[in-house]
Amino acid sequence: MSAVDITHLDAADTRGGISLAEPGDFFALLKPRVMSLVVLTAITGLVLAPGAINPMLGFIAILSIALGAGASGALNMWYDADIDAVMTRTATRPVPAGRIAPETALAFGLAMSLLSVCTLGLAVNWFAAAFLAFTIFFYAVVYTMLLKRWTPQNIVIGGAAGAFPPMIGWACVTGGLSMESFVLFLIIFLWTPPHFWALAMFKMKDYGAAGVPMLPNVSGEATTRFQILAYSLVLVPVGVLPYVLGFAGPVYGAAAALLGAYFVWLAFKTYRMADGDEKMLPAKRLFGFSILYLFALFGILLVEGVVARLTMVGGF
Repeated sequence: MSAVDITHLDAADTRGGISLAEPGDFFALLKPRVMSLVVLTAITGLVLAPGAINPMLGFIAILSIALGAGASGALNMWYDADIDAVMTRTATRPVPAGRIAPETALAFGLAMSLLSVCTLGLAVNWFAAAFLAFTIFFYAVVYTMLLKRWTPQNIVIGGAAGAFPPMIGWACVTGGLSMESFVLFLIIFLWTPPHFWALAMFKMKDYGAAGVPMLPNVSGEATTRFQILAYSLVLVPVGVLPYVLGFAGPVYGAAAALLGAYFVWLAFKTYRMADGDEKMLPAKRLFGFSILYLFALFGILLVEGVVARLTMVGGF
């Protein structure tokens, strides 16, 4: 399965023939925090897309995308159980902690993948379903099995998987893609490196112990700080593009500019950190704020989109 021995996880979810797994453990397999971002961005893409969709079909679409995201999380936890067991941030996850066996997580992830893709295809459209299937494959195979353990650019390339949901939501309504949906993708794609590299800065020991080639461990802190700032400087103007291109209102435009300016300021403070800074407070602040930044941008886009649809004749 992987480079690190995890034989201690064999038959992890049973003791004397009795399963140790609880419903909450299977919910944890879905990576609910990641799923919440996927749901928000997918709904935003669905609402902003031109055209109408039956509210029930819209609900099924978002549910299918959420299940697909959960399936990706379960497959990721199955394959990464060895490195998760080494890292303090992930050691308590259900598989490395021994509450769910790896084969159970694998079966759960595969079943959820099939269910989510087939449901989306049968209820909404097969283009969106194929896109969802590709996204699951990209995260579980391309990122988790290949890039994560092979290259320090794992987050850059693999980040595309987390940026696809608004495009899938858009495709659920239109049956295709557009420049606007690509801009939504680009915001998340450019946000991912500074977000995760800020985390990797103060989790270097964990990633080093697990043998994951994150940028700070491979190229050093100085290079990572520069890359964080460089990506942030590109991200912020792209974050304003929805307003510039006319599919977001002035409230979004002002919020994106102000939040973006603070994002760059925190990235600059991180860039100015000294090598060997044990506290790494600027990196920790940037990591925390980056989550708020993305949720705020897509939250405002969603609210503006809902208001625009409700004020239209016929609404949704």
